[in-house]
Amino acid sequence: MSTRAFTSLSRAILLGFLRDRSAVFFAVIFPLMFLVLLGSIFSDQRQPRVELLEIGSVALFDALPAQARSEFETAFDVRRVDDREEALAAVRSGDADVAVEMQGERLVAHYTQTDPVRAAITQGTLRAFVDGANLALSGTPPRFSLETRSVEDDSLQAIQFVTPGLLGWAVAMSASFGAAATLQGWRQSKLLRRIQLAPVSTRTVVAARVGVTVAVALGQMALFLALGVAAFGLELTGAWPAAIPLLVVGTLCFMAVGLLAGAVTRTAEGAVNMANFFVLPMAFLSGSFFPLDVAPRWLQTISQVMPLRHLNDGMLDVMARGEGAGAVLVPIGILTVFATVITLLAARLFRWEAT
Repeated sequence: MSTRAFTSLSRAILLGFLRDRSAVFFAVIFPLMFLVLLGSIFSDQRQPRVELLEIGSVALFDALPAQARSEFETAFDVRRVDDREEALAAVRSGDADVAVEMQGERLVAHYTQTDPVRAAITQGTLRAFVDGANLALSGTPPRFSLETRSVEDDSLQAIQFVTPGLLGWAVAMSASFGAAATLQGWRQSKLLRRIQLAPVSTRTVVAARVGVTVAVALGQMALFLALGVAAFGLELTGAWPAAIPLLVVGTLCFMAVGLLAGAVTRTAEGAVNMANFFVLPMAFLSGSFFPLDVAPRWLQTISQVMPLRHLNDGMLDVMARGEGAGAVLVPIGILTVFATVITLLAARLFRWEAT
């Protein structure tokens, strides 16, 4: 491979990328906009208090011990309302989470079924305070107590989980779109034929294209991490450098996806659209925008066949979960197999000229 030819081609490809404003926007600026948006949303992670309307005087709340009263005020944002119908209407319209009243010695909580998760949390919390009040009034000290501890470090914030997923999506989009558009653009402009006849080996051209794509991906990573640290307090765990080789392999994997899209389509627009058809659903089903823990089991199983899922999980392990560098070995292996299979398929379907 000629070093001079490789350097010249790499420089030409990189300058072409930088001069294409739409390519720079969708590869760099657009994903960073998502990082800023989600980073701003999750910058305040305090659990919102339950909005509780107290209809008249609720003796159970008034009888709470000092410590329980403090915990109650931490969990609930209490507002006194004398009109029962007004309180129920506020809950029904979503202006409050729950309205409570005393009927004899029974605490009655009125809630809406429009948010079943919130309603379940509210009912469970109120039941805990009722049980605590009963224990306090009985004069018998409880035998057991509850202490909660997070398995993560206290400094762990949502930005730690948001950054790897968005970075994986940005790299997948940039690598696949770039490969698809380049292949079709070179084919339509007859540049592929000229390269075939030029005194530069095909290996040099491919290496230059791969080198620029990997360099862009590493630049994306640097920008994401720099912005996360500077603007949103991102704190990386000790093994985070292991994400670099994983990112490189992931870039090659999605370049293969782009090559396949470029090989089976006839226009640059068709190639980009097919790459988008592959990558966009994959982003939603691989945890780039929301955690898959809340997804149905069948959907989590399907996501395991998607390379972006393994790229995201691997980066999340070493960048946020505190796993060792060895955590990226399995994702790297899966992505390597996927890249190899897709590249061979793209090579089989490749044509020098559009047919």
